[in-house]
Amino acid sequence: QVQLVESGGGLVQAGGSLRLSCAASRSIFRFNSMGWYRQAPGKQRELVALITTGGNRNYADSVKGRFTISRDNAENTIYLQMNSLKPEDTAVYCCNANSRYGADWGQGTQVTVSS
Repeated sequence: QVQLVESGGGLVQAGGSLRLSCAASRSIFRFNSMGWYRQAPGKQRELVALITTGGNRNYADSVKGRFTISRDNAENTIYLQMNSLKPEDTAVYCCNANSRYGADWGQGTQVTVSS
């Protein structure tokens, strides 16, 4: 089992930016894909962005053009650069890693966007 530790959340005004990081305790080469999910109060968890081992990226329609997912294999870390943040982006953001052994999750980091 791998440990995933998120950081970088916080409080930001609408239109601002944040960069989330997810550090893995093992090499991220072992994962088929890694991604970011979010869950707002009273809502279901939703996929925000996904990146595969091959570098393919998928984004939720609501964040396309504003968020960018990237990975640093040497640092065993993935990132989520979030620009032009909106109040509706407020949620707990969790890191996810998928391998043939299953899925691992981080504890999450709170992102709050004020209007």
